[in-house]
Amino acid sequence: MSDKIWAHSGDSHFLEPADLWHQIMPVAQADRMPRTEMISDDEELVTVDGKSFTRSVPKTFTSKGATGETIIEMSHRPPGSRDVNLRLTDLDEEGIWGEVMYQSIGLWCSLIDDPQLIRDAARAENEWLASEIQSIAPDRLVPSALMPMLQVEDAVAECLHAADVGLHIISLPTGNPQGTRDYNDKSWEPLWAAAEEAGMVVGFHIGTDGGDQAAAFRGPGGAILNYVQTTYGGQYAAMKLVTAGVFERHPDLKVLISEGGASWVPFIGDRMNEAYRQHGMFVRPQLQRLPKEYLYSNVYASFQHDETAPAAMWAMGYNNVMFGSDYPHLEGTYGHTQKTLHELFDDVAPEVRERITTGAFVELFPHVSQPPAA
Repeated sequence: MSDKIWAHSGDSHFLEPADLWHQIMPVAQADRMPRTEMISDDEELVTVDGKSFTRSVPKTFTSKGATGETIIEMSHRPPGSRDVNLRLTDLDEEGIWGEVMYQSIGLWCSLIDDPQLIRDAARAENEWLASEIQSIAPDRLVPSALMPMLQVEDAVAECLHAADVGLHIISLPTGNPQGTRDYNDKSWEPLWAAAEEAGMVVGFHIGTDGGDQAAAFRGPGGAILNYVQTTYGGQYAAMKLVTAGVFERHPDLKVLISEGGASWVPFIGDRMNEAYRQHGMFVRPQLQRLPKEYLYSNVYASFQHDETAPAAMWAMGYNNVMFGSDYPHLEGTYGHTQKTLHELFDDVAPEVRERITTGAFVELFPHVSQPPAA
């Protein structure tokens, strides 16, 4: 394990400054935006436009290996969680070069139901992302644009604005926002057309369905069941776009499902193909290709620890597998990224390793530079 494996990451997050909204928005609006407040040693209060809920926040955690050995023990937030320059130091140490960066507290913006508020917030944050985050390392950092999703015309306008200020990916919740039609509805067609025209990747980060997924299950095994539950929204989002013919109409549109694993794509593709063949009399619209072909050509999927993910490529022919570090989250690889990469790739063919660690990422984001030579 002496040789460093460099990788790009299809999934990470930035922690916004505590006063971000007050930096970039009028006070009356900023006071309504998502914010958190620690109310005990291990619990925080999340408030969004008058709505609030509590959630657990561990202060430290210990990651265990398969045989029970300690891999890493660390605080919940690595040094560069908020400071971009320190972040680059963390990434260099971990062997991560380019990375997609999703919001943290900003993910709660999906709970806002005022179109004007989320429209103004998205415009302000995306300009901040371009000037204060991406500009520090434009060949490495790929922050995702916040999107106003309550009205399709607002989403289209902000997608084009995000492209104009130099961003490369828009972040959509896996579940369509309240009051809107599902993603397989024709009402979203202008957004898919705008994203394709602007060359914007459409990013779906799992766990953004809008429901209380953290508490869907109780009792024995609840924590594991709830964690697994969060992955399904990304799968459904991809399936809806495939089955609605979105990729048939927009063959250059690319979608990234972040943090949801990768080996689900061949399985879901097989099930969709079976439905299309065996239940064809019920299928609308008819597609020019089998559903699995659209999944394989237009959908990319990132994973962090899944030992089956490389086989999705070399054994099942799915070439759009991408590694993701999930920095700085609990589920991520910070502190043991190199150990994880070596465990995943030491025994696979060089071309598989290259494709998953860097090749698929650069296909989506060709402006990102190559990592240093190993």
